[in-house]
Amino acid sequence: MSRLLPTVARTLLGLLFLVFGLNGFLNFMPTPPVPARAGEFLGALAASGYMFPLIKGTEVVGGALLLSGRLVPFALVLLAPVIVHIVAFHLALAPGGYGLLAFIVGLEAYLAWAYRDSFAGVLNPNARPVASEQAAPRLARARA
Repeated sequence: MSRLLPTVARTLLGLLFLVFGLNGFLNFMPTPPVPARAGEFLGALAASGYMFPLIKGTEVVGGALLLSGRLVPFALVLLAPVIVHIVAFHLALAPGGYGLLAFIVGLEAYLAWAYRDSFAGVLNPNARPVASEQAAPRLARARA
């Protein structure tokens, strides 16, 4: 069961982001009404001309990576700011949907824990850049 759980969590989170990201481009699901302030904010994002395609494109790419099982840590890092934005939006502008929010945050947190070894270097407080002469042998080992 413990070997299957990361795959199930990855698939669920990937499906959520792929479907909702694609909906941003294809509009196959109706958009629920939102409070006035939330509508103003969404209108400003739409008026920028690039924010919605950027956000929804990020969701599609992150969801597809999660579903493929490739570059999962990268997908989690890519989707983390989107998740923070979704949570902040619902807490500040459009209260409600807390169950789905908790589910999404829980899946992201669980997957980050499941892939924690991949984040070891990012969380190293004493990280140093790799000197260029050290990078070549590391690259050669990574390609082998």
